[in-house]
Amino acid sequence: MPRSRSPLTHTLLTIGAIGMVAPFTWQLLTSLKTLPHATRVPPTLVPDGQWSNYSQVFDLLPFGRQFLNTLLMTAARSIGQVILCAMAAYAFARLRFPGRTLLFGLFLSVLMVPPQLFVIPQYEIIAKLGWLNSLPALIVPGLFSAFGTFLLRQFFLGLPAELDEAARLDGANPLRIWWSVMMPLARPGLVALAILTTIWSWNDFFWPLVVNNDPAKMTLSAGLASLQGQFMTDYPVLMAGSLLASLPVIAVFVVMQRQFVQGIAFTGIK
Repeated sequence: MPRSRSPLTHTLLTIGAIGMVAPFTWQLLTSLKTLPHATRVPPTLVPDGQWSNYSQVFDLLPFGRQFLNTLLMTAARSIGQVILCAMAAYAFARLRFPGRTLLFGLFLSVLMVPPQLFVIPQYEIIAKLGWLNSLPALIVPGLFSAFGTFLLRQFFLGLPAELDEAARLDGANPLRIWWSVMMPLARPGLVALAILTTIWSWNDFFWPLVVNNDPAKMTLSAGLASLQGQFMTDYPVLMAGSLLASLPVIAVFVVMQRQFVQGIAFTGIK
């Protein structure tokens, strides 16, 4: 019976794969067209070989600086969330202290609030600290997340309690248990959180656009948005810049595909 469904399964997977690859293919083809060709109706698939669109991206934007800003923001947010969320998750999962359940419920309630509601308070804090148009303005608000705490807490709850007891009998304090015992065992969950944080941070658009209006301080997502004009947009150049901005994430996924899949799958099982 499973063999009879195999062709149908492969057909559905192939259709799904084509649907996911099609936008990237159209992006690549558009980046090699001229503007009149890209806006032609009906659209055509044949590119013009307009490789100069990629050089125009560097002429119109401080692309290298914006790439560095995005890289530093993504790396700092990912490392910060892995460490801080793991510490909070371990405390909620393993330590016993008054008000633990109530405090964790307050953490979860943050997930039900639309993130747009936090923009004004966060902006006021950043402005009073004098961090507008700076790298800390991009990094600090994303160093911690309630979702990451919940994700790792569920993972820690699935680990045997005997591990804590054995380490405690050997004289280890809670911080040593968290670092030396729990963190190595929680590697799949940490990888999953790092993956999700990396993708979210690299694609973050709204917050970097709000706090940084200096092109040299912007990230790639906010910088590419400035290529859209009020009356006309050079879509081939925009697609070329978007493709260049997507290449690092695609390269990381290709290199670490196995770790990505194992981390998310193992965390889902937990």
